[in-house]
Amino acid sequence: MSEENETIDEVQTLPLDAWHRRKGARMVPFAGYEMPIQYEGIVAEHNWTREQAGLFDVSHMGQLMVTGENAAEELEKLLPGAIASLKPGRTRYSLLMAEDGGILDDLMVTNATPWIEGDEEEGTEGHWGEQAFYLVVNGAMKWDDIAHLREHLDDDVTLTHMEDHALVALQGPNAATALNRVMRNVIDDLVFMDSVCHDFGEWPLRITRSGYTGEDGFEISIPAEHAESLCNRLCAEIEVRPIGLGARDSLRLEAGLPLYGHDITEETDPVSADLLFALTKKRREEGGWMGHEAVAKVLAEGPAQKRVGLEIEGRMPAREGALVYSGDKQVGRVTSGGFSPTLQRPIAMAYIDTALTEEGTELEVEVRKKRLPAKVASMPFVPNRYYRGK
Repeated sequence: MSEENETIDEVQTLPLDAWHRRKGARMVPFAGYEMPIQYEGIVAEHNWTREQAGLFDVSHMGQLMVTGENAAEELEKLLPGAIASLKPGRTRYSLLMAEDGGILDDLMVTNATPWIEGDEEEGTEGHWGEQAFYLVVNGAMKWDDIAHLREHLDDDVTLTHMEDHALVALQGPNAATALNRVMRNVIDDLVFMDSVCHDFGEWPLRITRSGYTGEDGFEISIPAEHAESLCNRLCAEIEVRPIGLGARDSLRLEAGLPLYGHDITEETDPVSADLLFALTKKRREEGGWMGHEAVAKVLAEGPAQKRVGLEIEGRMPAREGALVYSGDKQVGRVTSGGFSPTLQRPIAMAYIDTALTEEGTELEVEVRKKRLPAKVASMPFVPNRYYRGK
């Protein structure tokens, strides 16, 4: 389902641990922390998020701030996306790359450069402050990511790990309705991948219109000391219920979103992973970022395998590691799979030989020593509903 689980004696607690337990959550070790896998049931929580609004605790993720006069230039050495042209208040999905073209992690990066108001009495004009970029990285990889960034970023750039912050995600078609009721006139102008800082009473928040469910929604960063109060306020809205990791996984699978450590790893490159959209065209051609030479070679020669979606006949889901066949030949392997509550059928992601990746190609997946008919399907399996404006 997730990043590798740790043994119990290694597990830490997050700021909302007691809150989850009071809500009746079943807790499991996940990415080094005790986290809720479900409250009332994975399918019920999945469907509630698709129909109303689910509140997820994602505080295990790493929240980082990179600041300095050359912060954008330094980040572009390590990320293949266009960071320098990212406008203040905008967010972009990107990848942390290795020299050999492998993916060290996937992440979200936001231009958090502050606007400094002018002072009429002193005769000063408003201006943009020092460059600042807010990064959200995967929980199981954050310590490796921090070490990698500190090793390769210039000494003039400051990397801050925001360990004193929690992160929650409000996701679903009624997420905006509920959040607008709590915080009026804050998110009206936000579209998908917009981010804004907002002081809600004594709670200093960063609200980003994003998430990992395929639904419209928001990720909210908040100082840990205020996290319970925020969650209580949100869950007081009739549309909002707490949702666990189980439903988060089935939702992101339906949305066709890869999970690091499973669908993408250090052994996979962006071309094979079907993540070329994260490589800005100009930077893909010009290079200047770690791993470019290796990725350019795959682009030129074509990948041996690619990540695709699979629809599987019957009711038995194919799990990670299931083998994919074309006739008697093994042509791939499943990296994520499960039963889709929305579609009421098994779906999966797999890496298969590139020659067989055309939509509709008929294959077979081995589940419990049986070969089940499957076909290549376009992703997302369930249409995304990101809010891009009226």
